[in-house]
Amino acid sequence: MNILDDIVASKRAEIASRKALQSLDKLKISSRFGEATRSLKHALRDPAKSGIIAEFKRKSPSRGIINALADLDSVTSAYVRLGASALSILTDGPYFGGSTADLAQVRRHPIPILRKDFIVDEYQVWESRAMGADAILLIAAALLPEEVARLAVLAKSLDLEVLLEIHHDGELGHVCADVDLVGVNNRDLKTFAVDVRRSEELAGRIPVGPLRISESGISDPDSICRLKTLGYEGFLIGEYFMKEADPAIAFASFVNRLKKAVNESKSLRHDPA
Repeated sequence: MNILDDIVASKRAEIASRKALQSLDKLKISSRFGEATRSLKHALRDPAKSGIIAEFKRKSPSRGIINALADLDSVTSAYVRLGASALSILTDGPYFGGSTADLAQVRRHPIPILRKDFIVDEYQVWESRAMGADAILLIAAALLPEEVARLAVLAKSLDLEVLLEIHHDGELGHVCADVDLVGVNNRDLKTFAVDVRRSEELAGRIPVGPLRISESGISDPDSICRLKTLGYEGFLIGEYFMKEADPAIAFASFVNRLKKAVNESKSLRHDPA
Protein backbone atom coordinates (compact mmCIF):
# COMPACT_ATOMS: atom_id res chain seq x y z
CA MET A 1 0.00 0.00 0.00
CA ASN A 2 1.09 3.57 -0.71
CA ILE A 3 0.24 6.65 1.34
CA LEU A 4 -2.88 7.39 -0.72
CA ASP A 5 -4.23 3.92 -0.01
CA ASP A 6 -3.53 4.45 3.70
CA ILE A 7 -5.32 7.81 3.67
CA VAL A 8 -8.40 6.43 1.89
CA ALA A 9 -8.63 3.46 4.27
CA SER A 10 -8.34 5.83 7.22
CA LYS A 11 -10.92 8.15 5.68
CA ARG A 12 -13.50 5.38 5.34
CA ALA A 13 -13.11 4.54 9.03
CA GLU A 14 -13.42 8.24 9.89
CA ILE A 15 -16.62 8.54 7.85
CA ALA A 16 -18.17 5.63 9.73
CA SER A 17 -17.45 7.45 12.99
CA ARG A 18 -18.85 10.73 11.68
CA LYS A 19 -22.05 9.02 10.57
CA ALA A 20 -22.48 7.64 14.07
CA LEU A 21 -22.12 11.13 15.55
CA GLN A 22 -24.37 12.92 13.05
CA SER A 23 -26.89 11.11 10.88
CA LEU A 24 -27.47 11.93 7.24
CA ASP A 25 -31.03 12.97 8.09
CA LYS A 26 -29.67 15.53 10.53
CA LEU A 27 -27.22 16.87 7.93
CA LYS A 28 -30.07 17.38 5.48
CA ILE A 29 -31.81 19.89 7.75
CA SER A 30 -28.77 22.11 8.15
CA SER A 31 -29.49 25.83 7.78
CA ARG A 32 -26.77 26.04 5.13
CA PHE A 33 -29.06 24.36 2.61
CA GLY A 34 -31.06 27.56 2.46
CA GLU A 35 -28.00 29.56 1.37
CA ALA A 36 -27.05 30.06 -2.27
CA THR A 37 -23.71 28.65 -3.38
CA ARG A 38 -21.12 30.65 -5.31
CA SER A 39 -19.64 29.51 -8.61
CA LEU A 40 -15.95 28.61 -8.58
CA LYS A 41 -15.91 28.64 -12.38
CA HIS A 42 -17.28 32.17 -12.59
CA ALA A 43 -14.92 33.43 -9.90
CA LEU A 44 -11.86 32.07 -11.70
CA ARG A 45 -12.94 33.81 -14.90
CA ASP A 46 -13.40 37.18 -13.17
CA PRO A 47 -10.77 39.45 -14.78
CA ALA A 48 -10.64 41.59 -11.65
CA LYS A 49 -9.21 38.68 -9.65
CA SER A 50 -5.93 36.74 -9.78
CA GLY A 51 -7.21 33.33 -10.92
CA ILE A 52 -5.59 31.84 -7.82
CA ILE A 53 -7.35 29.41 -5.50
CA ALA A 54 -5.44 30.24 -2.32
CA GLU A 55 -5.14 27.32 0.04
CA PHE A 56 -4.89 27.26 3.82
CA LYS A 57 -2.86 24.19 4.79
CA ARG A 58 -1.17 23.54 8.13
CA LYS A 59 0.65 20.31 7.24
CA SER A 60 0.87 17.54 4.65
CA PRO A 61 2.04 13.91 4.47
CA SER A 62 4.97 14.90 2.25
CA ARG A 63 6.19 17.97 4.17
CA GLY A 64 4.98 17.35 7.71
CA ILE A 65 4.27 20.59 9.57
CA ILE A 66 4.16 23.49 7.10
CA ASN A 67 2.84 26.26 9.32
CA ALA A 68 1.31 25.44 12.69
CA LEU A 69 1.15 29.07 13.82
CA ALA A 70 -0.78 30.69 10.97
CA ASP A 71 -4.15 32.09 11.99
CA LEU A 72 -6.99 30.87 9.78
CA ASP A 73 -9.05 34.04 9.91
CA SER A 74 -6.24 36.53 9.35
CA VAL A 75 -4.63 34.55 6.51
CA THR A 76 -7.85 33.87 4.61
CA SER A 77 -9.02 37.47 5.12
CA ALA A 78 -5.76 38.67 3.55
CA TYR A 79 -6.12 36.23 0.66
CA VAL A 80 -9.58 37.63 -0.07
CA ARG A 81 -8.54 41.27 0.30
CA LEU A 82 -5.51 40.84 -1.96
CA GLY A 83 -7.30 39.24 -4.90
CA ALA A 84 -7.71 35.49 -4.43
CA SER A 85 -10.45 34.16 -6.71
CA ALA A 86 -11.39 31.41 -4.26
CA LEU A 87 -10.27 29.67 -1.09
CA SER A 88 -9.26 26.03 -0.70
CA ILE A 89 -9.76 24.74 2.82
CA LEU A 90 -8.33 21.41 3.98
CA THR A 91 -10.85 19.61 6.18
CA ASP A 92 -8.82 16.44 6.75
CA GLY A 93 -7.45 16.31 10.29
CA PRO A 94 -4.98 13.41 10.63
CA TYR A 95 -2.91 14.11 7.52
CA PHE A 96 -3.41 17.84 6.86
CA GLY A 97 -4.31 19.34 10.22
CA GLY A 98 -7.63 20.76 9.03
CA SER A 99 -11.22 20.40 10.18
CA THR A 100 -14.78 20.94 9.02
CA ALA A 101 -14.92 23.77 11.54
CA ASP A 102 -12.22 25.58 9.52
CA LEU A 103 -14.44 25.67 6.46
CA ALA A 104 -17.51 26.74 8.41
CA GLN A 105 -15.46 29.56 9.95
CA VAL A 106 -14.40 31.05 6.61
CA ARG A 107 -17.84 30.77 5.01
CA ARG A 108 -18.35 34.47 5.82
CA HIS A 109 -15.90 35.45 3.07
CA PRO A 110 -17.53 36.63 -0.20
CA ILE A 111 -15.65 34.28 -2.54
CA PRO A 112 -16.19 30.57 -3.33
CA ILE A 113 -14.82 27.93 -0.98
CA LEU A 114 -13.47 24.59 -2.21
CA ARG A 115 -13.62 21.74 0.28
CA LYS A 116 -10.29 19.92 -0.06
CA ASP A 117 -10.50 16.41 1.35
CA PHE A 118 -10.52 12.78 0.29
CA ILE A 119 -14.17 12.43 -0.63
CA VAL A 120 -15.11 8.80 -1.15
CA ASP A 121 -18.65 8.59 0.24
CA GLU A 122 -21.96 10.32 -0.51
CA TYR A 123 -22.21 11.33 3.15
CA GLN A 124 -19.24 13.68 2.63
CA VAL A 125 -21.02 15.43 -0.24
CA TRP A 126 -24.04 16.18 1.93
CA GLU A 127 -21.64 17.18 4.71
CA SER A 128 -19.84 19.60 2.37
CA ARG A 129 -23.08 21.41 1.56
CA ALA A 130 -24.05 21.48 5.23
CA MET A 131 -20.78 23.11 6.29
CA GLY A 132 -20.93 25.83 3.63
CA ALA A 133 -18.71 24.61 0.78
CA ASP A 134 -19.36 25.88 -2.75
CA ALA A 135 -17.35 23.18 -4.52
CA ILE A 136 -15.84 19.81 -3.70
CA LEU A 137 -12.70 18.02 -4.80
CA LEU A 138 -12.92 14.50 -6.21
CA ILE A 139 -9.58 12.72 -6.67
CA ALA A 140 -9.42 10.33 -9.62
CA ALA A 141 -6.60 8.32 -8.03
CA ALA A 142 -8.88 7.51 -5.08
CA LEU A 143 -12.06 6.71 -7.03
CA LEU A 144 -13.35 4.56 -9.87
CA PRO A 145 -14.92 6.40 -12.85
CA GLU A 146 -18.39 5.24 -11.82
CA GLU A 147 -17.80 6.53 -8.28
CA VAL A 148 -16.81 9.94 -9.64
CA ALA A 149 -19.98 10.00 -11.74
CA ARG A 150 -22.22 9.08 -8.80
CA LEU A 151 -20.66 11.60 -6.42
CA ALA A 152 -20.67 14.34 -9.08
CA VAL A 153 -24.37 13.83 -9.82
CA LEU A 154 -25.18 14.17 -6.13
CA ALA A 155 -22.99 17.26 -5.81
CA LYS A 156 -24.70 19.00 -8.71
CA SER A 157 -28.13 18.18 -7.24
CA LEU A 158 -26.98 20.06 -4.13
CA ASP A 159 -25.73 23.06 -6.18
CA LEU A 160 -22.08 22.21 -5.54
CA GLU A 161 -19.51 22.46 -8.33
CA VAL A 162 -17.11 19.57 -8.86
CA LEU A 163 -13.36 19.81 -9.31
CA LEU A 164 -11.95 16.52 -10.54
CA GLU A 165 -8.25 16.08 -9.86
CA ILE A 166 -6.13 13.96 -12.19
CA HIS A 167 -2.42 13.28 -12.46
CA HIS A 168 -1.92 11.30 -15.67
CA ASP A 169 -3.75 10.62 -18.92
CA GLY A 170 -4.98 7.25 -17.66
CA GLU A 171 -7.35 9.18 -15.38
CA LEU A 172 -8.96 11.23 -18.15
CA GLY A 173 -11.67 8.57 -18.35
CA HIS A 174 -12.90 9.79 -14.96
CA VAL A 175 -14.11 13.05 -16.55
CA CYS A 176 -17.89 13.00 -16.83
CA ALA A 177 -20.73 15.38 -17.72
CA ASP A 178 -21.17 16.62 -14.15
CA VAL A 179 -17.53 17.62 -13.66
CA ASP A 180 -17.20 21.41 -13.81
CA LEU A 181 -13.44 21.76 -13.47
CA VAL A 182 -10.49 19.46 -14.15
CA GLY A 183 -7.39 20.02 -12.07
CA VAL A 184 -4.03 18.57 -12.98
CA ASN A 185 -2.12 17.85 -9.79
CA ASN A 186 1.55 18.36 -10.48
CA ARG A 187 2.24 16.33 -7.33
CA ASP A 188 1.95 12.55 -7.64
CA LEU A 189 -0.11 11.50 -4.62
CA LYS A 190 1.58 8.11 -4.56
CA THR A 191 5.21 9.25 -4.71
CA PHE A 192 4.86 13.00 -3.85
CA ALA A 193 7.17 13.89 -6.75
CA VAL A 194 6.30 17.37 -8.11
CA ASP A 195 6.71 18.53 -11.71
CA VAL A 196 4.74 21.47 -13.20
CA ARG A 197 5.43 20.02 -16.64
CA ARG A 198 2.68 17.53 -15.83
CA SER A 199 0.11 20.26 -16.49
CA GLU A 200 1.82 21.15 -19.75
CA GLU A 201 1.84 17.53 -20.92
CA LEU A 202 -1.84 16.99 -20.20
CA ALA A 203 -3.12 20.35 -21.50
CA GLY A 204 -4.00 19.09 -24.97
CA ARG A 205 -5.64 15.90 -23.69
CA ILE A 206 -8.20 17.34 -21.29
CA PRO A 207 -11.71 17.22 -22.84
CA VAL A 208 -13.28 20.46 -23.99
CA GLY A 209 -15.84 21.82 -21.53
CA PRO A 210 -14.52 21.75 -17.95
CA LEU A 211 -12.45 24.71 -16.79
CA ARG A 212 -8.78 23.75 -16.41
CA ILE A 213 -6.81 24.19 -13.22
CA SER A 214 -3.15 23.54 -12.46
CA GLU A 215 -2.46 22.44 -8.89
CA SER A 216 0.65 22.18 -6.70
CA GLY A 217 4.27 23.11 -7.22
CA ILE A 218 3.58 26.55 -8.72
CA SER A 219 6.05 29.09 -7.35
CA ASP A 220 6.76 31.30 -10.34
CA PRO A 221 4.34 33.80 -11.99
CA ASP A 222 5.96 33.02 -15.35
CA SER A 223 4.70 29.45 -14.98
CA ILE A 224 1.15 30.79 -14.71
CA CYS A 225 1.60 32.92 -17.81
CA ARG A 226 2.85 29.90 -19.72
CA LEU A 227 0.02 27.69 -18.48
CA LYS A 228 -2.55 30.33 -19.43
CA THR A 229 -1.44 30.01 -23.05
CA LEU A 230 -2.23 26.30 -22.78
CA GLY A 231 -5.79 26.92 -21.65
CA TYR A 232 -5.50 26.88 -17.86
CA GLU A 233 -7.72 29.42 -16.11
CA GLY A 234 -7.19 28.59 -12.44
CA PHE A 235 -4.17 27.88 -10.25
CA LEU A 236 -4.36 26.22 -6.85
CA ILE A 237 -1.47 27.35 -4.66
CA GLY A 238 -1.05 26.72 -0.97
CA GLU A 239 2.26 25.39 0.26
CA TYR A 240 4.23 28.15 -1.45
CA PHE A 241 2.40 30.73 0.68
CA MET A 242 1.88 28.70 3.83
CA LYS A 243 5.54 27.78 4.30
CA GLU A 244 6.34 31.44 4.97
CA ALA A 245 6.09 33.00 8.43
CA ASP A 246 3.44 35.37 7.07
CA PRO A 247 1.46 33.72 4.22
CA ALA A 248 -0.38 36.98 3.54
CA ILE A 249 2.84 38.80 2.71
CA ALA A 250 3.94 35.92 0.49
CA PHE A 251 0.59 36.00 -1.32
CA ALA A 252 0.71 39.77 -1.81
CA SER A 253 4.23 39.58 -3.24
CA PHE A 254 3.27 36.77 -5.61
CA VAL A 255 0.17 38.58 -6.89
CA ASN A 256 2.18 41.75 -7.56
CA ARG A 257 4.78 39.75 -9.48
CA LEU A 258 2.00 37.96 -11.36
CA LYS A 259 0.38 41.24 -12.43
CA LYS A 260 3.75 42.43 -13.73
CA ALA A 261 4.39 39.17 -15.57
CA VAL A 262 0.91 39.22 -17.15
CA ASN A 263 1.34 42.82 -18.32
CA GLU A 264 4.76 42.04 -19.79
CA SER A 265 3.32 38.99 -21.54
CA LYS A 266 0.53 41.11 -23.06
CA SER A 267 3.06 43.72 -24.21
CA LEU A 268 5.16 41.08 -25.96
CA ARG A 269 2.11 39.65 -27.74
CA HIS A 270 1.06 43.09 -29.01
CA ASP A 271 4.53 44.38 -29.86
CA PRO A 272 4.59 44.78 -33.68
CA ALA A 273 8.36 44.36 -33.65
